Amino acid sequence: MLPIDLSKRVCVVTGGSGELGRVIARTLARAGADIAIHYHKNEERARELLGAVQKMGRQAMVVQADVTDLEQVLRMRDQIKMHLGSADIIVNNAVTQYKWVGVLDQPASDYESQFRSCVLHNVYMAKAFVPEMVEKRHGRVIAINTECAMQNFATQSAYVSGKRGMDGVLRVLAKEVGEHQVTVNQVAPGWMVSDRDRANGTEVGEAYERSVPLRRRGTDQDVANAVAFLASDMAGYITGAYLPVCGGNVMPGI
Repeated sequence: MLPIDLSKRVCVVTGGSGELGRVIARTLARAGADIAIHYHKNEERARELLGAVQKMGRQAMVVQADVTDLEQVLRMRDQIKMHLGSADIIVNNAVTQYKWVGVLDQPASDYESQFRSCVLHNVYMAKAFVPEMVEKRHGRVIAINTECAMQNFATQSAYVSGKRGMDGVLRVLAKEVGEHQVTVNQVAPGWMVSDRDRANGTEVGEAYERSVPLRRRGTDQDVANAVAFLASDMAGYITGAYLPVCGGNVMPGI
């Protein structure tokens, strides 16, 4: 057996109270990591997750911040360092989404907001947490992108603009910090089944599934598994990657 062992690692998951963030945090905790659960507004969900992680025997905490505000991200870093130690792994999962409409109808403010929640979120997390990774000569930056960034479908322009922007920032960051043994990678989910789907009975999406080579939707756990791999020592020689977790619905070319 080749286990994923994240024991003695401190991991920060932004958007940890959300549908995908909760599964990522639980999965990293099961692999042995101590977890800082970030939330913006949903403190109740974050504290529910805190209890679940602590029951696994892990150290954990909840921390509130607006990840589009550098001062709040720096404050979050300091709180985490005080309670858990400096972060070894950051998972930039939080994002804001708006109603998808055509370019001619999408308010300019939606593009600005997506820029802040995708691009500046990743920039600020890097500024806050990567310097100590560089000092330790070990670290993992993992960001959640999307298959939409490759598809560029109608009505997706605001969302795609933010996600493609963060892709550029992260690829450059990977080249800048690689010599310090800090890896920077992206996981790009498709339309995944979440707890909300399970509760509502909406796991099946026939039209979408017909476009997927594996002919099914993936799950939130599939995404969390990819994050755990990239966070582990097994992925120590992988950086700058955009990893689709979408059943082959998009396939980056060479």
